[in-house]
Amino acid sequence: NSDNLQADLKPILLIAIKVEVEHSINNVLLPEMDLLYSQLLVRIPYPTADLSGQTVVVTGSNTGLGLEAARHFARLHAAKVILAVRTVSKGDAAKADIQQSTGCGKDVIEVWELDMSCYASVKTFAGRLQTLNRLDILLENAGVYMDTFEMAEEDELTITVNVVNNFLLALLALPILHATATKCRTTPRLSIVASGTYNYSKLPERESERIFDKLNDKASADMQLRYPTSKMLGILIVRQLAPLMSKSGKPTVTLNTLAPGLCKSSLTRNVELNRFTALLFIRKMLVARSTEVGSRTLVASAVAGEESHGQFMADCQITKVSDFVRSEDGETTGERVWKELGEKLEGIQPGILSNI
Repeated sequence: NSDNLQADLKPILLIAIKVEVEHSINNVLLPEMDLLYSQLLVRIPYPTADLSGQTVVVTGSNTGLGLEAARHFARLHAAKVILAVRTVSKGDAAKADIQQSTGCGKDVIEVWELDMSCYASVKTFAGRLQTLNRLDILLENAGVYMDTFEMAEEDELTITVNVVNNFLLALLALPILHATATKCRTTPRLSIVASGTYNYSKLPERESERIFDKLNDKASADMQLRYPTSKMLGILIVRQLAPLMSKSGKPTVTLNTLAPGLCKSSLTRNVELNRFTALLFIRKMLVARSTEVGSRTLVASAVAGEESHGQFMADCQITKVSDFVRSEDGETTGERVWKELGEKLEGIQPGILSNI
């Protein structure tokens, strides 16, 4: 079984990792070695933070990592856990499941409708957030993995959900996060789920004059790598947005992003086998974390301190991003992506950048 296989592989991996460190395996193999090291040799700590009195919002929380993260938040005594879901009936089922497993009070879990493919839904949801007494954690977990090209609003669906609307929601939520910081004398957290697969995206669209326009070109779209590309964009954007938040003079809100590792989930349920997903399915069979273990990484980022601001986390720790992201090319690309995204967001919600 997979447990025995993992045990058999560990001595081999330790040797391979030593070789990697001493001799620097080429860039193609390094991400694979990092993946195997993380999946097989790193123990993910069980969350123990005390969230008494705090309000937490988790998007995409009726199943998978989002559901298990919400379950942890309820277990950690959060006063309110809001499940932001596209289908309310599925959210209600998740609510009942969490209540049964944690024994939390009947008023702790709430289900709010949110369709991340729709600007209007995101804006309505964000408006509702402003009515809360406080918002301590916004965990943006909702995402899609598509292998066919489909438009939603002004962009390809993956880009709309995983990038544009993630940051539309983030910026629309900043007023209540800032208000919470002032009122409660605390540091709210805004965590955006990325993926270690970002390493596989070379982002060739950056060679075009307008990056988002190129991503919306169906003829040239590489949908096999669209999900990693969307996660690369998210990481680049966080690295641009975090310093702007720090310089704003407004109350402190910690913004970070994270990779949960390879986990058992239904994220790729609608995709066909191709060169990328075939390898992904094989990896999942061999080394995937359980959904619960993977969710611990989400919780870790959501309770991380101010030292995580603008940072990328993996295995519950602040982790160095790829050479490309840290390079001059990566920084320039990030600036361009942020400029284009800012223009998009201002078109969707005029004045939104002033929330920063």
